Amino acid sequence: MPFRIPLIGRLSFREYFVLIFSLLFVLFEGLLHIIILILPTPFINFCYERSRSLFHRISGPPKVKSPEKHLADRIINARDFGELCSIYGYTHEEHVVLTKDGYLLGLHRLPSKKGQHKSSPGTSTGNPVVYLHHGLLMNSEVWVCLTTAERSLPFVLVEQGFDVWLGNNRGNKYSKKSIHHGPNSSKFWDFSIDDFAWHDIPDSINYILECTKAKTVSYVGFSQGTAQAFAALSIHPQLNEKINVFIALAPAMSPAGLAASIVDGLMKASPTLMFLFFGRKSILSSATMWQSILYPPIFAKAIDTSLRWLFAWHSKNISTQQKTAAYAHLYSFASVKSVVHWFQIMRNGQFQMYDDDVQSPVVRTTVSSYRPARFPTRNIVTPIVLCYGDSDSLVDIDVMMSQLPGHTVCKCLHGYEHLDILWGKDVDVDVIPEVLDSLKQYCENPEKVSVRVLLFPSLLTPRSSSWSMALYERGRWPCRTEGRWWDQYLYPHQ
Repeated sequence: MPFRIPLIGRLSFREYFVLIFSLLFVLFEGLLHIIILILPTPFINFCYERSRSLFHRISGPPKVKSPEKHLADRIINARDFGELCSIYGYTHEEHVVLTKDGYLLGLHRLPSKKGQHKSSPGTSTGNPVVYLHHGLLMNSEVWVCLTTAERSLPFVLVEQGFDVWLGNNRGNKYSKKSIHHGPNSSKFWDFSIDDFAWHDIPDSINYILECTKAKTVSYVGFSQGTAQAFAALSIHPQLNEKINVFIALAPAMSPAGLAASIVDGLMKASPTLMFLFFGRKSILSSATMWQSILYPPIFAKAIDTSLRWLFAWHSKNISTQQKTAAYAHLYSFASVKSVVHWFQIMRNGQFQMYDDDVQSPVVRTTVSSYRPARFPTRNIVTPIVLCYGDSDSLVDIDVMMSQLPGHTVCKCLHGYEHLDILWGKDVDVDVIPEVLDSLKQYCENPEKVSVRVLLFPSLLTPRSSSWSMALYERGRWPCRTEGRWWDQYLYPHQ
Protein backbone atom coordinates (compact mmCIF):
# COMPACT_ATOMS: atom_id res chain seq x y z
CA MET A 1 0.00 0.00 0.00
CA PRO A 2 1.58 3.37 -0.99
CA PHE A 3 2.41 5.76 1.84
CA ARG A 4 0.19 8.79 2.03
CA ILE A 5 -0.04 11.72 4.42
CA PRO A 6 -3.65 12.31 5.46
CA LEU A 7 -5.35 15.71 5.41
CA ILE A 8 -2.84 17.48 3.16
CA GLY A 9 -4.67 20.45 1.68
CA ARG A 10 -7.38 20.44 4.33
CA LEU A 11 -5.58 22.01 7.31
CA SER A 12 -5.45 25.61 8.44
CA PHE A 13 -2.12 27.37 9.04
CA ARG A 14 -2.53 26.94 12.80
CA GLU A 15 -3.21 23.22 12.43
CA TYR A 16 -0.17 22.82 10.19
CA PHE A 17 1.95 24.56 12.82
CA VAL A 18 0.72 22.21 15.57
CA LEU A 19 1.20 19.19 13.31
CA ILE A 20 4.78 20.12 12.39
CA PHE A 21 5.64 21.03 16.00
CA SER A 22 4.26 17.69 17.21
CA LEU A 23 6.26 15.77 14.64
CA LEU A 24 9.45 17.62 15.60
CA PHE A 25 8.81 16.91 19.28
CA VAL A 26 8.28 13.20 18.59
CA LEU A 27 11.52 13.11 16.59
CA PHE A 28 13.38 14.97 19.34
CA GLU A 29 12.02 12.61 21.99
CA GLY A 30 13.01 9.58 19.93
CA LEU A 31 16.53 10.93 19.49
CA LEU A 32 16.78 11.67 23.21
CA HIS A 33 15.58 8.15 23.98
CA ILE A 34 18.34 6.66 21.82
CA ILE A 35 20.97 8.87 23.47
CA ILE A 36 19.85 7.85 26.97
CA LEU A 37 19.99 4.17 26.02
CA ILE A 38 23.64 4.70 25.10
CA LEU A 39 24.54 6.77 28.17
CA PRO A 40 25.97 5.03 31.26
CA THR A 41 23.84 4.66 34.39
CA PRO A 42 25.93 7.14 36.45
CA PHE A 43 25.07 9.91 34.00
CA ILE A 44 21.35 9.10 34.21
CA ASN A 45 21.61 9.15 38.01
CA PHE A 46 23.34 12.53 37.73
CA CYS A 47 20.39 13.91 35.72
CA TYR A 48 17.99 12.55 38.33
CA GLU A 49 19.91 14.21 41.18
CA ARG A 50 20.07 17.50 39.27
CA SER A 51 16.29 17.46 38.75
CA ARG A 52 15.80 16.78 42.47
CA SER A 53 18.09 19.67 43.43
CA LEU A 54 16.24 21.97 41.03
CA PHE A 55 12.90 20.96 42.54
CA HIS A 56 14.02 21.66 46.11
CA ARG A 57 15.62 24.95 45.06
CA ILE A 58 12.27 26.11 43.69
CA SER A 59 9.93 24.59 46.31
CA GLY A 60 12.20 24.92 49.32
CA PRO A 61 14.13 22.34 51.38
CA PRO A 62 12.44 18.98 51.99
CA LYS A 63 10.16 18.88 55.03
CA VAL A 64 9.96 16.23 57.72
CA LYS A 65 8.34 13.17 56.21
CA SER A 66 4.72 12.54 57.15
CA PRO A 67 3.43 8.94 57.36
CA GLU A 68 1.76 9.44 53.96
CA LYS A 69 5.01 10.76 52.47
CA HIS A 70 6.90 7.78 53.87
CA LEU A 71 4.40 5.38 52.29
CA ALA A 72 4.46 7.34 49.03
CA ASP A 73 8.23 6.93 48.83
CA ARG A 74 7.92 3.17 49.35
CA ILE A 75 5.24 2.98 46.66
CA ILE A 76 7.40 4.96 44.21
CA ASN A 77 10.32 2.59 44.77
CA ALA A 78 8.21 -0.58 44.50
CA ARG A 79 9.23 -2.38 41.32
CA ASP A 80 6.13 -4.47 40.68
CA PHE A 81 2.71 -5.62 41.86
CA GLY A 82 4.14 -8.00 44.45
CA GLU A 83 6.25 -5.33 46.14
CA LEU A 84 3.28 -2.95 46.25
CA CYS A 85 1.18 -5.60 47.99
CA SER A 86 3.95 -6.44 50.47
CA ILE A 87 4.00 -2.81 51.66
CA TYR A 88 0.63 -3.48 53.29
CA GLY A 89 1.35 -7.08 54.29
CA TYR A 90 -0.53 -8.92 51.53
CA THR A 91 0.69 -11.96 49.63
CA HIS A 92 -0.23 -12.57 46.02
CA GLU A 93 -0.22 -15.20 43.32
CA GLU A 94 0.89 -14.81 39.71
CA HIS A 95 -0.86 -16.62 36.88
CA VAL A 96 -0.43 -16.67 33.10
CA VAL A 97 -3.28 -16.99 30.60
CA LEU A 98 -2.70 -18.10 27.01
CA THR A 99 -5.28 -16.44 24.77
CA LYS A 100 -6.72 -18.22 21.77
CA ASP A 101 -4.64 -16.00 19.46
CA GLY A 102 -1.38 -16.68 21.27
CA TYR A 103 -0.80 -13.82 23.74
CA LEU A 104 0.40 -14.54 27.28
CA LEU A 105 -1.46 -12.41 29.83
CA GLY A 106 -0.36 -11.89 33.41
CA LEU A 107 -2.99 -12.27 36.13
CA HIS A 108 -2.54 -11.32 39.78
CA ARG A 109 -4.52 -12.79 42.66
CA LEU A 110 -5.06 -11.80 46.28
CA PRO A 111 -6.44 -15.05 47.73
CA SER A 112 -6.26 -14.36 51.46
CA LYS A 113 -6.54 -11.62 54.05
CA LYS A 114 -3.62 -9.66 55.44
CA GLY A 115 -1.24 -11.86 57.39
CA GLN A 116 -2.80 -15.07 56.11
CA HIS A 117 -1.21 -17.45 53.63
CA LYS A 118 -3.05 -19.79 51.28
CA SER A 119 -1.43 -23.22 51.39
CA SER A 120 -2.30 -24.34 47.84
CA PRO A 121 -1.85 -21.59 45.22
CA GLY A 122 -4.05 -21.83 42.16
CA THR A 123 -6.88 -23.65 43.92
CA SER A 124 -10.35 -22.65 45.07
CA THR A 125 -10.91 -20.63 48.24
CA GLY A 126 -14.67 -21.10 48.15
CA ASN A 127 -15.10 -17.34 48.39
CA PRO A 128 -16.98 -15.20 45.85
CA VAL A 129 -14.66 -14.20 43.02
CA VAL A 130 -14.20 -10.62 41.82
CA TYR A 131 -12.13 -9.57 38.81
CA LEU A 132 -10.66 -6.06 38.43
CA HIS A 133 -9.46 -4.62 35.12
CA HIS A 134 -7.42 -1.45 34.56
CA GLY A 135 -7.72 1.37 32.03
CA LEU A 136 -5.79 2.57 28.97
CA LEU A 137 -1.98 2.80 29.31
CA MET A 138 -2.21 1.08 32.71
CA ASN A 139 -1.64 -2.27 34.40
CA SER A 140 -2.83 -4.00 37.57
CA GLU A 141 -0.53 -1.87 39.76
CA VAL A 142 -2.90 1.12 39.56
CA TRP A 143 -5.31 -0.65 41.95
CA VAL A 144 -2.75 -1.12 44.75
CA CYS A 145 -0.55 2.01 44.62
CA LEU A 146 -2.64 4.02 47.09
CA THR A 147 -1.13 5.65 50.17
CA THR A 148 -3.71 4.13 52.54
CA ALA A 149 -4.93 0.53 52.49
CA GLU A 150 -8.56 1.46 53.19
CA ARG A 151 -8.70 3.36 49.88
CA SER A 152 -7.36 0.42 47.86
CA LEU A 153 -10.31 -1.49 46.44
CA PRO A 154 -8.50 -4.87 46.12
CA PHE A 155 -7.31 -4.77 49.74
CA VAL A 156 -10.78 -3.87 51.02
CA LEU A 157 -12.37 -6.61 48.92
CA VAL A 158 -10.02 -9.34 50.14
CA GLU A 159 -10.59 -8.26 53.76
CA GLN A 160 -14.32 -8.54 53.11
CA GLY A 161 -13.94 -12.16 52.07
CA PHE A 162 -13.60 -11.96 48.28
CA ASP A 163 -11.19 -13.93 46.13
CA VAL A 164 -9.65 -11.00 44.21
CA TRP A 165 -8.13 -11.28 40.73
CA LEU A 166 -6.58 -8.47 38.69
CA GLY A 167 -6.13 -8.63 34.92
CA ASN A 168 -3.67 -7.14 32.44
CA ASN A 169 -4.06 -6.25 28.77
CA ARG A 170 -1.85 -7.73 26.09
CA GLY A 171 1.26 -5.64 25.56
CA ASN A 172 1.52 -4.10 29.02
CA LYS A 173 4.19 -4.68 31.65
CA TYR A 174 2.85 -8.10 32.66
CA SER A 175 1.63 -9.30 29.26
CA LYS A 176 4.42 -8.41 26.84
CA LYS A 177 4.78 -11.81 25.24
CA SER A 178 3.23 -13.84 22.43
CA ILE A 179 3.95 -17.32 21.09
CA HIS A 180 3.80 -15.94 17.54
CA HIS A 181 5.59 -12.55 17.56
CA GLY A 182 8.20 -10.76 19.64
CA PRO A 183 7.47 -7.33 21.21
CA ASN A 184 9.86 -5.67 18.74
CA SER A 185 7.64 -6.71 15.85
CA SER A 186 4.86 -4.43 14.61
CA LYS A 187 2.70 -7.56 14.25
CA PHE A 188 2.81 -8.01 18.03
CA TRP A 189 1.24 -4.56 18.47
CA ASP A 190 -1.42 -5.02 15.80
CA PHE A 191 -4.34 -5.08 18.25
CA SER A 192 -7.21 -2.82 19.28
CA ILE A 193 -10.18 -2.90 21.67
CA ASP A 194 -11.67 -5.59 19.43
CA ASP A 195 -8.93 -8.02 20.45
CA PHE A 196 -9.38 -7.24 24.15
CA ALA A 197 -13.06 -8.07 23.72
CA TRP A 198 -12.68 -11.16 21.55
CA HIS A 199 -9.84 -12.73 23.53
CA ASP A 200 -8.32 -11.04 26.60
CA ILE A 201 -11.44 -10.59 28.73
CA PRO A 202 -13.25 -13.90 28.01
CA ASP A 203 -10.05 -15.96 28.14
CA SER A 204 -9.06 -14.40 31.48
CA ILE A 205 -12.53 -14.98 32.93
CA ASN A 206 -12.56 -18.61 31.75
CA TYR A 207 -9.15 -19.23 33.31
CA ILE A 208 -10.27 -17.77 36.64
CA LEU A 209 -13.46 -19.83 36.71
CA GLU A 210 -11.52 -22.99 35.93
CA CYS A 211 -8.97 -22.22 38.64
CA THR A 212 -11.46 -21.27 41.37
CA LYS A 213 -14.21 -23.75 40.42
CA ALA A 214 -16.68 -20.88 40.81
CA LYS A 215 -19.76 -20.67 38.60
CA THR A 216 -19.63 -16.90 38.13
CA VAL A 217 -17.34 -13.94 38.71
CA SER A 218 -18.06 -10.29 39.49
CA TYR A 219 -16.38 -7.78 37.14
CA VAL A 220 -15.13 -4.35 38.23
CA GLY A 221 -13.59 -2.24 35.49
CA PHE A 222 -12.04 1.21 35.37
CA SER A 223 -12.13 3.44 32.27
CA GLN A 224 -11.07 1.36 29.25
CA GLY A 225 -11.48 -1.69 31.46
CA THR A 226 -15.21 -0.93 31.34
CA ALA A 227 -15.20 -0.47 27.56
CA GLN A 228 -13.58 -3.88 27.17
CA ALA A 229 -16.32 -5.45 29.27
CA PHE A 230 -19.09 -3.62 27.40
CA ALA A 231 -17.63 -4.94 24.15
CA ALA A 232 -16.95 -8.47 25.39
CA LEU A 233 -20.40 -8.93 26.94
CA SER A 234 -22.08 -7.61 23.79
CA ILE A 235 -20.40 -10.10 21.43
CA HIS A 236 -20.16 -13.13 23.73
CA PRO A 237 -23.69 -14.09 24.87
CA GLN A 238 -22.30 -16.98 26.93
CA LEU A 239 -20.04 -14.59 28.86
CA ASN A 240 -23.16 -12.97 30.34
CA GLU A 241 -23.83 -16.24 32.16
CA LYS A 242 -20.35 -16.16 33.73
CA ILE A 243 -20.37 -12.57 35.04
CA ASN A 244 -22.96 -12.00 37.78
CA VAL A 245 -22.55 -8.21 37.88
CA PHE A 246 -20.53 -5.65 35.93
CA ILE A 247 -19.52 -2.57 37.96
CA ALA A 248 -18.17 0.17 35.70
CA LEU A 249 -16.03 2.82 37.45
CA ALA A 250 -15.50 5.97 35.35
CA PRO A 251 -17.10 4.12 32.42
CA ALA A 252 -15.84 4.73 28.90
CA MET A 253 -17.88 4.02 25.80
CA SER A 254 -18.06 6.94 23.38
CA PRO A 255 -16.27 9.99 24.85
CA ALA A 256 -17.10 13.37 23.35
CA GLY A 257 -13.44 14.22 22.76
CA LEU A 258 -10.40 16.00 24.19
CA ALA A 259 -10.28 19.40 25.85
CA ALA A 260 -7.32 20.36 23.63
CA SER A 261 -9.38 21.49 20.65
CA ILE A 262 -6.62 21.38 18.03
CA VAL A 263 -5.51 17.87 18.95
CA ASP A 264 -9.12 16.78 19.21
CA GLY A 265 -9.98 18.20 15.79
CA LEU A 266 -6.93 16.73 14.07
CA MET A 267 -7.36 13.25 15.48
CA LYS A 268 -11.08 13.12 14.85
CA ALA A 269 -10.59 14.27 11.26
CA SER A 270 -8.00 11.56 10.65
CA PRO A 271 -7.35 9.15 13.53
CA THR A 272 -4.60 7.46 11.51
CA LEU A 273 -2.41 10.53 12.12
CA MET A 274 -1.43 8.68 15.30
CA PHE A 275 0.43 6.17 13.13
CA LEU A 276 2.31 9.06 11.52
CA PHE A 277 3.36 10.39 14.94
CA PHE A 278 4.08 7.17 16.82
CA GLY A 279 4.46 4.38 14.28
CA ARG A 280 2.67 1.05 14.58
CA LYS A 281 4.07 -0.38 17.79
CA SER A 282 3.64 0.84 21.37
CA ILE A 283 2.61 4.40 22.15
CA LEU A 284 4.48 6.78 24.50
CA SER A 285 7.10 4.15 25.28
CA SER A 286 9.48 6.99 26.17
CA ALA A 287 7.45 7.66 29.35
CA THR A 288 9.65 5.19 31.21
CA MET A 289 12.69 7.18 30.05
CA TRP A 290 11.31 10.41 31.53
CA GLN A 291 10.55 8.60 34.77
CA SER A 292 14.16 7.46 35.04
CA ILE A 293 15.67 10.94 34.67
CA LEU A 294 13.10 13.14 36.43
CA TYR A 295 12.57 13.51 40.17
CA PRO A 296 9.09 12.02 40.99
CA PRO A 297 7.45 15.34 42.02
CA ILE A 298 8.64 16.92 38.75
CA PHE A 299 7.37 13.93 36.76
CA ALA A 300 4.03 14.24 38.61
CA LYS A 301 3.82 17.93 37.68
CA ALA A 302 4.44 17.06 34.04
CA ILE A 303 1.64 14.45 34.12
CA ASP A 304 -0.70 16.91 35.85
CA THR A 305 -0.03 19.55 33.21
CA SER A 306 -0.64 17.07 30.40
CA LEU A 307 -3.91 15.85 31.91
CA ARG A 308 -5.10 19.43 32.43
CA TRP A 309 -4.33 20.32 28.81
CA LEU A 310 -5.72 17.17 27.18
CA PHE A 311 -8.76 16.47 29.37
CA ALA A 312 -9.27 19.60 31.53
CA TRP A 313 -8.72 17.52 34.68
CA HIS A 314 -7.45 19.37 37.74
CA SER A 315 -7.24 16.37 40.10
CA LYS A 316 -8.08 18.45 43.17
CA ASN A 317 -9.53 15.38 44.89
CA ILE A 318 -6.18 13.57 44.74
CA SER A 319 -3.52 14.55 47.29
CA THR A 320 -0.06 15.63 46.17
CA GLN A 321 1.54 12.61 47.82
CA GLN A 322 -0.95 10.26 46.17
CA LYS A 323 -0.25 11.76 42.75
CA THR A 324 3.50 11.39 43.19
CA ALA A 325 3.10 7.77 44.28
CA ALA A 326 0.46 6.73 41.73
CA TYR A 327 1.91 8.48 38.69
CA ALA A 328 5.06 6.40 39.12
CA HIS A 329 2.86 3.37 38.29
CA LEU A 330 0.46 5.07 35.88
CA TYR A 331 2.03 4.25 32.53
CA SER A 332 2.25 0.84 30.91
CA PHE A 333 2.70 -0.15 27.28
CA ALA A 334 -0.26 -0.10 24.89
CA SER A 335 -0.57 -0.25 21.12
CA VAL A 336 -0.90 2.83 18.95
CA LYS A 337 -3.73 1.01 17.18
CA SER A 338 -5.82 0.88 20.38
CA VAL A 339 -5.53 4.67 20.74
CA VAL A 340 -6.44 5.12 17.06
CA HIS A 341 -9.49 2.99 17.79
CA TRP A 342 -10.57 5.44 20.51
CA PHE A 343 -10.29 8.40 18.14
CA GLN A 344 -12.40 6.54 15.60
CA ILE A 345 -15.05 6.07 18.30
CA MET A 346 -14.90 9.76 19.24
CA ARG A 347 -15.08 10.79 15.60
CA ASN A 348 -18.24 8.80 14.87
CA GLY A 349 -19.87 9.17 18.29
CA GLN A 350 -20.56 5.42 18.38
CA PHE A 351 -19.05 2.53 20.32
CA GLN A 352 -17.82 0.73 17.23
CA MET A 353 -15.34 -1.93 16.24
CA TYR A 354 -12.02 -0.92 14.72
CA ASP A 355 -12.42 0.57 11.23
CA ASP A 356 -9.79 -0.81 8.86
CA ASP A 357 -11.06 1.37 6.01
CA VAL A 358 -8.70 4.34 6.43
CA GLN A 359 -9.96 5.76 3.15
CA SER A 360 -13.48 6.34 4.51
CA PRO A 361 -14.69 9.91 3.91
CA VAL A 362 -14.35 12.57 6.58
CA VAL A 363 -17.56 14.38 5.67
CA ARG A 364 -20.73 12.55 6.64
CA THR A 365 -23.58 12.27 4.17
CA THR A 366 -27.26 11.57 4.67
CA VAL A 367 -26.99 8.18 2.99
CA SER A 368 -23.81 6.16 3.45
CA SER A 369 -22.70 3.01 1.68
CA TYR A 370 -20.42 2.05 4.56
CA ARG A 371 -20.71 1.96 8.35
CA PRO A 372 -18.22 0.42 10.80
CA ALA A 373 -19.71 -2.44 12.82
CA ARG A 374 -20.95 -1.38 16.25
CA PHE A 375 -20.79 -3.34 19.47
CA PRO A 376 -24.40 -4.43 20.22
CA THR A 377 -24.30 -3.27 23.84
CA ARG A 378 -28.09 -3.19 24.14
CA ASN A 379 -27.95 -7.01 24.08
CA ILE A 380 -26.05 -7.27 27.37
CA VAL A 381 -27.94 -9.33 29.96
CA THR A 382 -25.51 -9.07 32.89
CA PRO A 383 -26.60 -6.51 35.55
CA ILE A 384 -24.69 -3.25 34.98
CA VAL A 385 -23.84 -0.65 37.62
CA LEU A 386 -22.24 2.62 36.47
CA CYS A 387 -20.31 4.87 38.84
CA TYR A 388 -19.12 8.14 37.27
CA GLY A 389 -18.11 11.66 38.24
CA ASP A 390 -20.09 14.67 37.07
CA SER A 391 -16.79 16.48 36.36
CA ASP A 392 -15.42 13.69 34.18
CA SER A 393 -14.89 15.05 30.66
CA LEU A 394 -14.68 11.53 29.20
CA VAL A 395 -18.15 10.44 30.31
CA ASP A 396 -21.20 11.49 28.30
CA ILE A 397 -23.78 9.75 30.44
CA ASP A 398 -26.76 10.52 28.18
CA VAL A 399 -25.09 8.98 25.14
CA MET A 400 -23.89 6.03 27.19
CA MET A 401 -27.31 5.28 28.67
CA SER A 402 -28.89 5.38 25.22
CA GLN A 403 -26.56 2.57 24.14
CA LEU A 404 -27.07 0.33 27.19
CA PRO A 405 -29.90 -2.03 28.18
CA GLY A 406 -32.79 -0.78 30.29
CA HIS A 407 -31.71 -2.60 33.45
CA THR A 408 -28.58 -0.42 33.76
CA VAL A 409 -28.18 1.38 37.09
CA CYS A 410 -26.10 4.56 37.34
CA LYS A 411 -24.56 6.51 40.18
CA CYS A 412 -23.23 10.08 39.94
CA LEU A 413 -20.43 11.32 42.21
CA HIS A 414 -20.45 15.09 42.61
CA GLY A 415 -17.16 16.84 41.87
CA TYR A 416 -15.35 13.68 40.76
CA GLU A 417 -13.12 13.56 37.69
CA HIS A 418 -11.88 10.45 35.91
CA LEU A 419 -8.86 9.46 38.02
CA ASP A 420 -10.54 10.59 41.26
CA ILE A 421 -12.64 7.42 41.27
CA LEU A 422 -9.41 5.41 41.42
CA TRP A 423 -7.16 7.53 43.66
CA GLY A 424 -9.35 10.24 45.23
CA LYS A 425 -8.89 11.06 48.91
CA ASP A 426 -12.48 10.03 49.72
CA VAL A 427 -12.91 6.88 47.63
CA ASP A 428 -13.25 4.90 50.86
CA VAL A 429 -16.38 6.96 51.58
CA ASP A 430 -17.83 7.65 48.13
CA VAL A 431 -16.82 4.77 45.86
CA ILE A 432 -15.84 1.59 47.69
CA PRO A 433 -19.10 1.30 49.71
CA GLU A 434 -21.09 1.33 46.47
CA VAL A 435 -18.92 -1.38 44.97
CA LEU A 436 -19.34 -3.51 48.08
CA ASP A 437 -23.10 -3.08 48.12
CA SER A 438 -23.47 -4.07 44.48
CA LEU A 439 -21.20 -7.08 44.93
CA LYS A 440 -23.11 -8.17 48.02
CA GLN A 441 -26.35 -8.10 46.07
CA TYR A 442 -25.21 -10.04 43.01
CA CYS A 443 -22.13 -12.12 43.89
CA GLU A 444 -21.99 -15.88 44.25
CA ASN A 445 -22.01 -17.16 47.87
CA PRO A 446 -22.78 -13.75 49.48
CA GLU A 447 -22.98 -15.40 52.91
CA LYS A 448 -19.17 -15.68 52.86
CA VAL A 449 -18.74 -11.92 52.54
CA SER A 450 -18.20 -9.88 55.69
CA VAL A 451 -20.70 -7.24 56.78
CA ARG A 452 -18.86 -4.08 55.83
CA VAL A 453 -20.76 -1.93 58.35
CA LEU A 454 -18.89 -3.62 61.20
CA LEU A 455 -15.48 -3.02 59.62
CA PHE A 456 -16.04 0.38 58.02
CA PRO A 457 -18.65 2.35 60.02
CA SER A 458 -17.44 5.59 58.44
CA LEU A 459 -18.54 4.32 55.03
CA LEU A 460 -22.23 4.72 55.80
CA THR A 461 -22.58 8.25 54.47
CA PRO A 462 -21.36 8.55 50.88
CA ARG A 463 -21.53 12.09 49.55
CA SER A 464 -23.22 11.44 46.25
CA SER A 465 -26.56 11.37 44.49
CA SER A 466 -29.07 8.53 44.58
CA TRP A 467 -28.83 5.53 42.31
CA SER A 468 -30.86 5.71 39.12
CA MET A 469 -32.41 3.22 36.71
CA ALA A 470 -32.20 3.76 32.98
CA LEU A 471 -35.64 3.75 31.40
CA TYR A 472 -36.41 4.17 27.78
CA GLU A 473 -39.33 6.54 27.36
CA ARG A 474 -40.31 8.54 24.29
CA GLY A 475 -36.84 8.42 22.80
CA ARG A 476 -34.93 9.69 25.86
CA TRP A 477 -33.41 8.28 29.04
CA PRO A 478 -34.85 9.84 32.18
CA CYS A 479 -33.69 8.81 35.63
CA ARG A 480 -35.82 7.83 38.58
CA THR A 481 -34.79 6.70 42.04
CA GLU A 482 -35.09 2.98 42.65
CA GLY A 483 -35.46 1.61 46.17
CA ARG A 484 -33.13 -1.23 47.16
CA TRP A 485 -32.71 -3.27 50.31
CA TRP A 486 -29.76 -1.20 51.58
CA ASP A 487 -31.28 2.22 50.85
CA GLN A 488 -32.94 2.21 54.28
CA TYR A 489 -29.65 2.88 56.02
CA LEU A 490 -27.41 4.08 53.19
CA TYR A 491 -29.60 6.88 51.82
CA PRO A 492 -31.80 8.41 54.53
CA HIS A 493 -34.45 10.75 53.17
CA GLN A 494 -33.29 14.36 53.07
